[in-house]
Amino acid sequence: MEENLTQEQSAIIKIAMFGPESTGKTTLAIQLAEYYKTVWVPEFARDYLQEKWDKSQLICDVDDMLPIAYGQTKLENEKLAVANKYLFCDTNLMVTKVFSEVYYDYCDPLLNEAAQEHEYDLFFLTDIDVPWEKDDLRDRPQGRESVFTVFKKSLVDNNKPFITLSGDKDLRLKKAISIIDDLAKAKEMGLSSIDFVQLYEHGISLGNFKKQLDIFEKGISKTELIEPATLDNGIVNLSEKESKEKAAFFDDNKDDYTLLKFVPASGAASRMFKFLITFLKEFSVTKESINAYVNRKKNNKLPVFVVGLEKFPFYEEIDKKLREEILSFDSLHRNLKIYYFIKLLLSGDYFDYANKPKGVLPFHKYKTHTATAIEEHLQECVQYSCSNGVSNLHFTVSEEHLPQFEAIINTIRPLVEKEAKISIDVNYSFQKKSTDTIAVNVNNSVFRSEVNKLVFRPGGHGALIENLNNLDADIVFVKNIDNVSQNDVDKVAFYKKVLAGILIELQQKTFYYLERIDCGTIDMMLLDEIVAFLKENLNVILPLDFNNLNFEEKAQSIVTLLDRPIRVCGMVINEGEPGGGPFWTKNGDGVVSLQIVESSEVDLVNKKQEKILTGSTHFNPVDLVCGIKNYKKTKFDLTQFVDQDRGFIVEKSISGKDIKAYELPGLWNGAMANWLTVFVQVPLVTFNPVKTVNDLLNGAHQPK
Repeated sequence: MEENLTQEQSAIIKIAMFGPESTGKTTLAIQLAEYYKTVWVPEFARDYLQEKWDKSQLICDVDDMLPIAYGQTKLENEKLAVANKYLFCDTNLMVTKVFSEVYYDYCDPLLNEAAQEHEYDLFFLTDIDVPWEKDDLRDRPQGRESVFTVFKKSLVDNNKPFITLSGDKDLRLKKAISIIDDLAKAKEMGLSSIDFVQLYEHGISLGNFKKQLDIFEKGISKTELIEPATLDNGIVNLSEKESKEKAAFFDDNKDDYTLLKFVPASGAASRMFKFLITFLKEFSVTKESINAYVNRKKNNKLPVFVVGLEKFPFYEEIDKKLREEILSFDSLHRNLKIYYFIKLLLSGDYFDYANKPKGVLPFHKYKTHTATAIEEHLQECVQYSCSNGVSNLHFTVSEEHLPQFEAIINTIRPLVEKEAKISIDVNYSFQKKSTDTIAVNVNNSVFRSEVNKLVFRPGGHGALIENLNNLDADIVFVKNIDNVSQNDVDKVAFYKKVLAGILIELQQKTFYYLERIDCGTIDMMLLDEIVAFLKENLNVILPLDFNNLNFEEKAQSIVTLLDRPIRVCGMVINEGEPGGGPFWTKNGDGVVSLQIVESSEVDLVNKKQEKILTGSTHFNPVDLVCGIKNYKKTKFDLTQFVDQDRGFIVEKSISGKDIKAYELPGLWNGAMANWLTVFVQVPLVTFNPVKTVNDLLNGAHQPK
């Protein structure tokens, strides 16, 4: 036997089976070789050790490790020479290395070096979820979990590209074939095996990855505005009497529906305290006064914060802590008191507010306690998102923030339930990794980290359409985590009921029409009635060729237009708030529809478009009521109603390097672009966002 541990190089894609004994490696290697009509590399150690057993009844020992490694390398090189595109290796030197370390607590340096140097396009780590089978060479069924952990760690420590395979042999084969086919495509795209595994672990398909790169290369088309949606031209304006009727209609019908309140609450509060973070970085406490800093930086937010300091709901707690930490606090100059207050507020060793989620921060000061935004959402939820004595509330959170949410919910919920005499069911979900997006350099090439790995970023709030899609409810109220009020909760709840009443009325009529069409009991008179309903109540512009269609074709066209999720959106009068607004728009196919549009989606270089944008009379406060089931009472697949062309390319910085990132079509922008949409004017009392900490000084967040 030639003693050579050098692995021959080739364009053949090599797949290595890797895992403890009796985990299906040989079975899988044979299956894959048969499927791809190529050869596989058997385990040299099996024949070698069987021969040793037959001759002397001796099992493997440490002195066998290096001969096995030589034999395995030689056998692999021989098979490589006759392989067809793929080579499947039942084992490899990494397996031999791990066995040597596990069984003998020693690995020959030659074997160790060769095992690390041998390269495979992919390792399949075979799970221990298959029965252990005894034979002459297998003597240790115990401790499979710990051995499996060692095998996995060896792949991680040596930076080997691997995917774990679990399940029975048929499931493993099906999964392996799908992975290998995608791996071959990834290689053709110029991706490394490590890249491929990263994408696989994120759940991002190669098609999605390529699509994102194409978006960076081609850019995103701007939304074409036709005109602002205004009162009686896309925005419904109800009288007080009509509003009461809609709210009463909701109350009369709500027990026929499963209701749920959906609150996006994933992000940290860093933007809320941005100007204070900047202050701590730029202010020199020994060289200038706070007034001098304000004048130097022209910072108009800091004086508002300082003047209102004692009105913030967190003031007393932080002031108390300051006095505990600084015994001479009262004798300090006012500049130092303010500086230390802000420092304690943001310090990771103390309150760390900028790194906490908005939901857990103190928002409102009551006589008996301080309330977080989470508590206010519970109090509000029981007012309108309640049917048959149950109120359902769903938060989308970051996984690391979940314990903080649960701690508050577990404390507050029993008190709210007792007071409201309603049971509250609270659930959570995380933004899926598969909705993350790739980062690129400014020249649109893939951005890589210092360790040469792909960099992914969260896909923005548009990713939450996946979370919304997984909810099992008839009617969903959508509201941001920071849009709560200490006062006028009854009015806020009333207008939520108004929007929900409108939704139910529209949905009932829509379902009636669809059922009639489905049953074939529609005539020309009813068809004309439906057309009028589409135009007047749902703001649907019919296709240009609609009048040229015959009766059956018109009916089918109506089904396509009607059989969609419905959203009724509250709109407030525009008072200069940054963000989206309601517009009539035209998409690339020439379809005119009502949409919520962000200013970043508009071509501001085009003076006509800019004029339309600035002519907007209303603002989107993210006050939505959604119907997400069809007339057959089954859930829509909400991902099928997304306008994928309405994403965002944003400029960011990572480790001091400029990058570009792609954000998915916004949850209430492109993600709901193909829904049936109705805009309704609601009063400003319903819109109380906390974008910066100073917003907590506004009347809605202060005790009356």
